[in-house]
Amino acid sequence: MKDLNDIRARINEIDKKMRELFEMRMDAAREVAEYKAKNALPIFDEAREREVIKSNCEALSDNELQPYYVEFLKTTITVSKEYQRALLEFMDNADFQDTDGLKTITVQLEDRSYAVTVGHGIINRANEIFNLNRRVAIITDSGVPKEYVQAVGALCKDSTVITFPMGEENKNIDTYAYICKELLSFGLQRQDAVLAIGGGVVTDIAGFCAATYMRGVDLYTIPTTTLAALDASIGGKTAIDLCSVKNPIGAFHQPKGVLIDTDTFKTLDKRLASSGYAELIKMAATSDKELFEQLEEGLLDRDPEEAIRRGLLIKKRIVEEDELEGGIRRILNFGHTLGHGIEALGGLYHGECVAIGMLPMCSSKVKNRLKALLERYSLPTTFDKDIDKALEYMRSDKKGVGDSTYAVFVDSIGEGRIESIKFKELSARIKSNL
Repeated sequence: MKDLNDIRARINEIDKKMRELFEMRMDAAREVAEYKAKNALPIFDEAREREVIKSNCEALSDNELQPYYVEFLKTTITVSKEYQRALLEFMDNADFQDTDGLKTITVQLEDRSYAVTVGHGIINRANEIFNLNRRVAIITDSGVPKEYVQAVGALCKDSTVITFPMGEENKNIDTYAYICKELLSFGLQRQDAVLAIGGGVVTDIAGFCAATYMRGVDLYTIPTTTLAALDASIGGKTAIDLCSVKNPIGAFHQPKGVLIDTDTFKTLDKRLASSGYAELIKMAATSDKELFEQLEEGLLDRDPEEAIRRGLLIKKRIVEEDELEGGIRRILNFGHTLGHGIEALGGLYHGECVAIGMLPMCSSKVKNRLKALLERYSLPTTFDKDIDKALEYMRSDKKGVGDSTYAVFVDSIGEGRIESIKFKELSARIKSNL
């Protein structure tokens, strides 16, 4: 029989090698965390966990050790996830820089990079965040509280206010022409700026004016709704509607800066606020399993600013990877393919249409959880209008390619996938799953 000290010495050597392997594994985990941070991917997924355990156990030479090895692997996986979670939390916090009470996240797009500043009561500091020491055309609609516009206008060196009637039906070519005529009348030049204050309709049409007037002038945005903050503040998409089709005319035009004053959300009615939350739920469903679970546990009720921050970070990373929507950025269209068709029928807010549009694009297990979360925020989960008409409008969607379109499906929470699918097949799926 070997001496006990010899056996212990051998174990010590093995422990030393395991320690070295552990450090190597954590280095790899750090690289994985950095990749996931850049691509807004979840920390871990159940399918990958099952695969790791199965493949390693199959390679184990001693079957008697298998249950113990499974426990060992589960512990290792848990440690790896916790390490990645801590790294990602640090990266997220590093993304948001806090200077003099202003929290900013920078969207990194080379010479088109810009800061998104988030905080309470910061609209009165717009001149610290934007360059307003020039002519500024403030574009807004009739639904935006006048005190927001007046507060910002008072901070500008020279400003004019251009107001159009609120409502998606006014995001059209006539309003676009009216705004451009007003810009000409004001004498706005290339070195001046457009500043949008309002919801998604305002930021869309003001952004398109800024993209095309004088072949492009600087754009600043102050989204005053949850929808605009989560959906329109990052990414540079600008557009107007045409012939009941959503956004067929538009351009990518990144803003020079974004200011999100969360105090402005307090003026929103519950329905309008919930419309924006649909976009947050969308991003969690496709790209962040943990965020989705936290939303289920009430994060939006406990800390809405943190929930919005998490959503902004998802969108920031996706836009940085794919600014012009040639690949992964299409994941942000989850719920929008059918949603835009429903929106063309009128009567519902954008986020409400997206909520309905997500449901037929999920597996049954995802659909049940998604439906419960949407209903928690009074978002619609059924559709009792003309589905054939909505599908007809859907075929006009700008994501179409011939008789097919790119659609986003979610089979597991946090794991959205983009698929090219024929309209006929997609329509049949929608009708059978809505």
